[in-house]
Amino acid sequence: MAKRNVFDILEERGFIKQTVFKDDLYKLLGEKSVTFYVGFDPTADSLHIGHVIPLMAASIMQKAGHKPILLVGGGTAMVGDPSNRNDMRKMMTKETIAQNVEKIKPQLARFVSFEGKNAATIVNNADWLTKLNYIDFLRDYGAYLSVNKMLTADCFKTRLEKGLSFLEFNYMPMQAYDFLRLYTDYGCELEIGGNDQWSNILAGADFIRRVERKDAYALTCTLLETKDGKKMGKTQKGALWLDPQKAPPYDMYQYFRNVDDEEVENCLKLLTFLDVAEIKELCAHRDERINAAKKRLAYEVVALIHGKAAADKAAEEATAAFEGGGADNMPTVNIEASGETQIIDVMVAVKVCASKGEARRLIEGGGVRVGESKVDNIYAKIGDFTKEREFVLHKGKKTRLKVTY
Repeated sequence: MAKRNVFDILEERGFIKQTVFKDDLYKLLGEKSVTFYVGFDPTADSLHIGHVIPLMAASIMQKAGHKPILLVGGGTAMVGDPSNRNDMRKMMTKETIAQNVEKIKPQLARFVSFEGKNAATIVNNADWLTKLNYIDFLRDYGAYLSVNKMLTADCFKTRLEKGLSFLEFNYMPMQAYDFLRLYTDYGCELEIGGNDQWSNILAGADFIRRVERKDAYALTCTLLETKDGKKMGKTQKGALWLDPQKAPPYDMYQYFRNVDDEEVENCLKLLTFLDVAEIKELCAHRDERINAAKKRLAYEVVALIHGKAAADKAAEEATAAFEGGGADNMPTVNIEASGETQIIDVMVAVKVCASKGEARRLIEGGGVRVGESKVDNIYAKIGDFTKEREFVLHKGKKTRLKVTY
């Protein structure tokens, strides 16, 4: 049986959003091992669940015989990407950027292999951008960059309405230069990224075609969004970070265990390595049987990002919390409190609510219980419900945890 073209695999799983010269790229991917790159700016000390989509695409590409380069944007982070932003990014110190780079490198390494003939490579664009002579750059490459074309790019539209700084305007040329350097140094012919990076990625491929008069390609992946176009991965506690200290594996498990029925199949295709036929079988029914697919999704995502042991523990805690497995196995949070501590303060302390105002609204809406007792008073205290040093806090139908103090 002939080996499948990786383009077909990515397309079948729903990864591919946009590309150019599709027929040529398809042929290239079917004929030889292609070196490609995916870039990540270290704007925080952890990647989040949205970054997993291009990383999964990179992993699938590598398994199909292609060679990944994972670029950490230690240089471009000093400029700041203006794409889809209403304001200019806050400037970070070089020290903070360097620290972020070191923290996200191990997260990148979970998705690709650094062994074998198509072993992955991690590079940092600070290695060349911080040494770039601006006058030389302008003289060598300025004529290949069209200001008119750049100003029509989607990534600049929002910022142009508010006021695009010259600092931000330089981001696209810097990213285009990254692609050129990787083309020159590593023979990289393809850049992959999220669809919100389409303008920047396309500019890089076009830059190589103009400067080197050689073929280069751009491909963007679908973003992790709901059916109505809203970004997934946002919780009441913030983003679903890949760092377990910022987002515990249990929180990630619960997030995907509770996604809408319509999102399960898409998430399984994008965030797991399960075979498409198995995914379709899991998602064949839109009744209570879809819950088995949700549990599988939650388990596979946590296992991929945090390992099997963390996934086993999260699944066990979820069973204890929602399927009568007993409070001993339930996720537990210890806080400083007493019988006089108000329930609204407890809810903020254990981070099921971001503020006291949110906690009050939930209590007033009848969505909070301590044990089996409904909390119907916004001034209620722990001692009103129990004299024990632990209790089970319920927020709505999807959040339960044991609180100790």
